[in-house]
Amino acid sequence: MTKDDVFRPASIIEALRATPETRVADLDTNGTPGFDGDKALGERLLAERGAVLSDLQEMLFAEGRTGGTRSVLLILQGMDTAGKGGMVRHVVGHVDPQGVDHTAFGVPTEEEKRHHFLWRINKALPRNGQLGVFDRSHYEDVLVARVRSLVPESVWRGRYDEINRFESEVVREGTTIVKVAMFVSLDEQKKRLAERLERRDKHWKYDPSDVSERTLWPQYQQAYQDMLDRTSTDDAPWYVVPCDRKWYSRLAVTELLIDAFERLDLDWPEPTFDIETEKRRLAES
Repeated sequence: MTKDDVFRPASIIEALRATPETRVADLDTNGTPGFDGDKALGERLLAERGAVLSDLQEMLFAEGRTGGTRSVLLILQGMDTAGKGGMVRHVVGHVDPQGVDHTAFGVPTEEEKRHHFLWRINKALPRNGQLGVFDRSHYEDVLVARVRSLVPESVWRGRYDEINRFESEVVREGTTIVKVAMFVSLDEQKKRLAERLERRDKHWKYDPSDVSERTLWPQYQQAYQDMLDRTSTDDAPWYVVPCDRKWYSRLAVTELLIDAFERLDLDWPEPTFDIETEKRRLAES
């Protein structure tokens, strides 16, 4: 069996895209949809495909530096320990950081609370030529806000349509949106939280509220289901990524980004100077 027999990027992308039949309650969080290889191959492919992603991102960055108006936005949404931070380090880490606009959304500040819930999101959208990364996002306002009853039901229910309109406008203005819903099992989450308590270098990542959130998983499960059902659109579809196996989830998101960049049909900008003239000037200098 060759690499080509088990690694078909299009199969991974197709397998991950949310459909009306996607059910959060039935997800195999330990699965590797669209990929039949093992961890060793997955890690080798991640390095190889990371180099491809780096080249594509550099093209977009160069386009933005020369007047281009397009960008890509990766939205990472998931329960704690799903691996959002690791995704930034091991996937986005393949590209030039000067071409990345990264925002981690936490509890809204007092200033942010005085504005519409999309105000802080709009401020953080990627600049032209940039790869934007949202660690959590506006979807907190139909997940945590719903489960924790931070706003009335009439408010969070109205936000689905607001989000769809907002994202459609962002896409029309030149941003390709890649939305990744990251899922781990409760057992895997428990293991990762336990590791944070056992390791001194992980204590800073532990939040006692994470244990409380675990008890609300049935409510979160329904909230995530409604999020997928209501906001996976042609303009900005959701991709559902199993995250118990970190090596797979990282490879999967790498492929989603490569696909987004390739659909832009990027090329290097044409020079604004005469190449041969500059070669002569440089030789004579």
